[in-house]
Amino acid sequence: MVQAKLVSPKKVTRPSKTAATKKRSAAKDRVTITHPEREVFPGEGISKLDVADYYRAVMVHFLPGVEGRPMSVIRCPSGVGEGCFFQKHIIDGLKHTPSARLKEESGGSGDYLYPDRAEAVIEMVQFGAIEFHPWGSTVNDPEHATQLIFDLDPAADVDWSRTVQGARYVRSLLDKLGLASFVRTTGGKGLHVVVPLKPACGWGKVKKFARSFADTLAKTYPDEFIVVASKSKRRGLIFLDYLRNARGATSVASYSLRARSGAPVAVPLRWEELGKIKSGAQFDIRSLPKRLARLRKDPWEGFDRLHQDLSKLSFPEHD
Repeated sequence: MVQAKLVSPKKVTRPSKTAATKKRSAAKDRVTITHPEREVFPGEGISKLDVADYYRAVMVHFLPGVEGRPMSVIRCPSGVGEGCFFQKHIIDGLKHTPSARLKEESGGSGDYLYPDRAEAVIEMVQFGAIEFHPWGSTVNDPEHATQLIFDLDPAADVDWSRTVQGARYVRSLLDKLGLASFVRTTGGKGLHVVVPLKPACGWGKVKKFARSFADTLAKTYPDEFIVVASKSKRRGLIFLDYLRNARGATSVASYSLRARSGAPVAVPLRWEELGKIKSGAQFDIRSLPKRLARLRKDPWEGFDRLHQDLSKLSFPEHD
């Protein structure tokens, strides 16, 4: 069994508020938001400048989850609902956003975007980015995962209370395996249960573990979970998406906006407060900064310092 323990990191992985404030200021000074008045969320009075100001306001919380990771963004240059699309490769005209040349499953390679500072995030917003979806690994070590993610995606007829209970089932089994986990809303209808890995683990091991874990839960709770993506078979069930745990797969970042009506946000929670949450889209561009102002500590405190070695875990494999 893996024993989770906190270790002293070799370097600070979360920026200090002072450093983050400087980064926000630099981003504001060096990146110009053109057409700031353009309405990004139609009929809701949320402009391109509002989106940029949101990311500036939450940067100290947002940046640690995306910094140095290959990134797919959802860009909506003409506003949400008007031809939004995923972008993962470098864009002509970027001046502050770096890229890394990475091997692809096809055998070739591509130049992948990755933010390394606040101004890179704001520049992506200038180019129409609304959502940020990082890899589970970094550009410095793309072959090893630093986290596991289980995405609970309920069918339309599944009550929110069942989704909450489903997340608790995931946590319970992880606890039995000695793995500490963290929860966040997705800004949609579901939840993510996230497991930090230190040391990072090879994708082959991670993928096999995630599949075996999901299969076990689906067999233990057949009236709650399904691991088949087909929507025709998911009625009344929660799709436990383990496929996020593969090289090149992405998941929405903590504190990322979603390109959906109401401008909801993916938000990290304490497990203890999950029962008070009414939906996966409870927090939005306006309410999330207020939540952060009230918080006394990071809901995911210790996430970056938790030592959990997946390679030492024995778990049955499934066909």
